[in-house]
Order: sequence, then C-alpha cells, then structure tokens
Amino acid sequence: MRILQPAEWSKPRGFSHGVVIDGPGRWVVLAGQTGGDEAGEYAPDLAAQVASALKRIATLLAEAGAGPQHIVRLTWYLTSRAEYEAAGAGIGAAWKETLGRNFPPSTLLYIDGLVDARAKVEIEVTAFVPAM
Repeated sequence: MRILQPAEWSKPRGFSHGVVIDGPGRWVVLAGQTGGDEAGEYAPDLAAQVASALKRIATLLAEAGAGPQHIVRLTWYLTSRAEYEAAGAGIGAAWKETLGRNFPPSTLLYIDGLVDARAKVEIEVTAFVPAM
C-alpha cells in the first residue's frame, strides 16, 4: 500500500488523502461498528463510544487475519460536531491504543442520528491484506 501525498500539498493530520494498492490479496469489509460494548450497552460520552467502536474494529480485523495496518478506508458517522470536537483528546488516545500510527483515508459525516438512539458514532472499515 502506498499513501498518496502530493509534494505540494500540506500533510493531513490523522488521515491520508488516499492509498494505492497493487497486487494480489484479499479485501475485508466491515459493517459500521457503533460504540456499544459486548452486552449492547453504550457509554454516555463520545470518546468512550469511539474507543469501543475501534476495539470492535480491531477484533473483527483480527478475526479476518488482518490488523490496523491493513485499513485502507474509514467512514465515520457522528451525531454531534460539538461532542466530536470536545472529545478530541479522548478520541486520539483511543486511536493510538487501537490503531497506532496508522492514518488511512477517512471521511467524517455529521448526521441526525443512528438506528440505535444511544449511539453517537458508527465507523465503517475497508481493509486490504496483501497475499503473502
């Protein structure tokens, strides 16, 4: 995987503009993961929900024989811009703990709500695992 970063563009913080994948391998596509825990309960704050969603993503990737380094796209659905901006430090800590220094292309969308009204975030993932 090669990250696309034109020399004349400023480097983005926390994501990449794009990636190029060339060669054989397999795709892993995850449904949107919300911030609920294994019992279906939700923490009241956004940072904790993001941490839970990222842990769910890491677990599913491991189940597929993949890891955070294989993520080629994230799409975030968030219910509150203000909560997202206020939760920056907690989200950054959760990211570092689960995804490390991997910053794939990401899109963040603010929406009116999710199917489960307790959910504040849902994250979709596309990953690519190169053939060995």
